Amino acid sequence: MLHLISLQDWPAELIAEVLALADAVKQRPQRYARSIAGRTLLMIFEKPSLRTRISFETGATQMGGHAIYYDMGTSPLGTGKENVADTARVISRYVDLVMARLCDHAQLVELARYATVPVINALTNYSHPTQVLADLMTIREKKGRLAGLQLAYLGDGNNNVTHSLLLGCAKMGINIRVGCPAGRAYSPRPEVVRAAAAFARQSGAQVLITHRAAEAARDADVVYTDSWMSYHIAPAKLRERVRRFQPYQVNAALMKLAAPDALFMNCLPALRGYEQTAEVLDSPQSVVFDEAENRLHVHKAIMLRLLKENVRG
Repeated sequence: MLHLISLQDWPAELIAEVLALADAVKQRPQRYARSIAGRTLLMIFEKPSLRTRISFETGATQMGGHAIYYDMGTSPLGTGKENVADTARVISRYVDLVMARLCDHAQLVELARYATVPVINALTNYSHPTQVLADLMTIREKKGRLAGLQLAYLGDGNNNVTHSLLLGCAKMGINIRVGCPAGRAYSPRPEVVRAAAAFARQSGAQVLITHRAAEAARDADVVYTDSWMSYHIAPAKLRERVRRFQPYQVNAALMKLAAPDALFMNCLPALRGYEQTAEVLDSPQSVVFDEAENRLHVHKAIMLRLLKENVRG
């Protein structure tokens, strides 16, 4: 059973295949208008979403399928009346594909372990592979290639997007520098850094974790940031986190350190004046809305590829 749990599990060849399929879907959507006719996608949400829900549900509909929105907060699973293993066994009897956006990555792993249909990680506290596939699609679309480029990530290093960027960039030959505050609470998980370094040795890329924003941003082809207040961060921590992350804010001065034609990316939502200034977010270098659109095309490609791999008799 092929799932999408983490980009660590997907070889570079499979990532490239899905990116190529996403390009084809974007260029000729009508060719895929009936590709999943009669198929049902179950969308399990524990965390709120704008782009993830709309892009997956729209993608399934545009390809002739059907999507079900399932709120964990009002379900037996979310209230503790049913366990993950039993839920997985039941839903596998009803639907063809499961997409889950959960807090705890271990729950997603367990869901995939017991499911007999493909499971897609649409975000956990550990990784966000669907977002980074859309990011890679956008970078290649704008730059014409992936291998040999330099991506700088600034801000919270200990989050799901950072982890998936490290793995995805390393596998696809993109040099990645993460600029973040010192300390375990703000740095990428050591096991992710080790895995990314191993993949980078295979692809010829480089991985660097630095606590100097300028070192991360210098000559970068892509400058990327994400929220300083992820969903799991308590609002009471805002002041302290703003103090910690302010030196890593993407502003006009930092963008000048990057390559003249550098792209600015943020997976959204973005708060102007926090992780980036309004000047950067609204600048011609910003591709955040192209990046958001490409979630639709990549999600279609993921569904197509997983359903192709996991044909039920």
